[in-house]
Amino acid sequence: MSKCFSLTASRTRCYVFAFSNSGLRLTVADLGDGTVMQCWVPKTRREDKPSLVLIHGFGANAMWQWADVVRAVAPHFNVYVPDLVFFGGSYTTRPDRSDAFQARCVMGVLLANRVGKMVVAGMSYGGFVAYSMAAQWPEAVERVVLCCAGVCLEERDLAEGLFRVADVEEAARILLPRTAAEMRELMRYTLVKPPLIIPSCFLQDYVDEMFSENVEEKKELLRAIPKGRKLLDLPKIPQPTLIIWGDLDRVFPLELGYRLKSHLGENAELVVIKNAGHAFNVEKPKELDKHLKPFLFSATLPLPNTSSLASNHQKQ
Repeated sequence: MSKCFSLTASRTRCYVFAFSNSGLRLTVADLGDGTVMQCWVPKTRREDKPSLVLIHGFGANAMWQWADVVRAVAPHFNVYVPDLVFFGGSYTTRPDRSDAFQARCVMGVLLANRVGKMVVAGMSYGGFVAYSMAAQWPEAVERVVLCCAGVCLEERDLAEGLFRVADVEEAARILLPRTAAEMRELMRYTLVKPPLIIPSCFLQDYVDEMFSENVEEKKELLRAIPKGRKLLDLPKIPQPTLIIWGDLDRVFPLELGYRLKSHLGENAELVVIKNAGHAFNVEKPKELDKHLKPFLFSATLPLPNTSSLASNHQKQ
């Protein structure tokens, strides 16, 4: 018998209303290569405002991860919030599962909406995509925010015990829960102080709504992250970069934040949020806001110029 009510779906509808109330509308762009991208875009783009791209991670769809930030920054930016491939309404028939491919897809939907210069912020896996965008299009991405994004990890880190999981398959099992019990495990893994009492029916409802589709494809995305990854091969992005990390992160240990700061040098600032885990946007939203806003609002961007960006994208 099908469910007659879903608390998660109801909250998603509230987020839809909130995004719309913040001046955004949901669009779908066919990139013409077997890829379709869903993205929240401004209802009316203001040429006197800079553009801000917010890229989600694995935990939920774009609305659930960025709702509070959208509410705060929408009056000051043209805000774009895409669903990555295999999340929300975005998908592809192409076999590429790399973060570089995800970056090209995000840039494709931005081009479709005539976005030129931009600030890009990525949460966790979204940070991998944001970093790749900054590396591939340095003339377009002017500032970068990376939240708990272990882009400096190396494939050998798994074998050498840097992570609490033994391999990618165990990570996939935790990050893509299928049952209420597994959802509780994910909460213990990503939060320092997970809620003590949540009915299993609520957790199962969340799993059914957020983790039931494209499961195998999402596992392939996770497997692609460490494959052949070496720090020596990671480009040093030139943009001013804000790195934000929870000091008790169990998904991507803080060591990776220090490694990334060292890799980028003076262009990067590392902020460590105390007593916070991987999901510090949930645990410490005020702390995130305190560090994020000054960095974003210090950006003075010129008016968009999409011609060179379009030319570069067509070369990919």
